Amino acid sequence: MSSTVKGPASYFPSIEKKYGRPVTEWKDLIRSSPLTKHMELVAWLKAEHGLGHGHANALVAHTLAEGRR
Repeated sequence: MSSTVKGPASYFPSIEKKYGRPVTEWKDLIRSSPLTKHMELVAWLKAEHGLGHGHANALVAHTLAEGRR
């Protein structure tokens, strides 16, 4: 039985399709940014990379939850 992906990760397939970059690449960008606050990172992804708010928010939330590895 397969389980449905929930939470921020549920956005990942549409993010990859719409913006043409793998999620791992977006997460690497977020981790390498000097910004540390959630909404600063969301605003940066929207302004500099053209992401929509929901997609940017999902990437930042998931990445920050993992920690900066």
